[in-house]
Amino acid sequence: MGLFLELEAVYLVIGVFFLVITVVVTTRDFMPKGAFKKGMLGVLIAISILIGLHYTITIKRINGVEEIFNNGETVICENKMHRTISKSVLLSQSLGWRLEDHLFKHDEYERDFHSSRCVDWIGSEDVYVDENKSK
Repeated sequence: MGLFLELEAVYLVIGVFFLVITVVVTTRDFMPKGAFKKGMLGVLIAISILIGLHYTITIKRINGVEEIFNNGETVICENKMHRTISKSVLLSQSLGWRLEDHLFKHDEYERDFHSSRCVDWIGSEDVYVDENKSK
């Protein structure tokens, strides 16, 4: 339940906002009888389906990324801390990264990365190693 709230809290708040708007609109005098029940039911079902789908897709991506990382392969994560052209960071066990409770951590890096914000890196390992050697 904690992971669900961590991943979907923003969408739950947005959903509540839409429900409040639905209440305000469907309780006006110009709305037909039964609009409140139909509106609330429709919006609640739509929000529930969308949040459920988002959570399912995110969990599948998290499990895939963590499995790839644990197999010694490289993953790429979005780095929102540095707003430069290259906003992504490559993570692998060979580079000193470790996975703890869905967070990628490194002793020399000030920021952790949540595995929900990472994907499999399909670039070339050789190119990455050569770029680091030339710096």
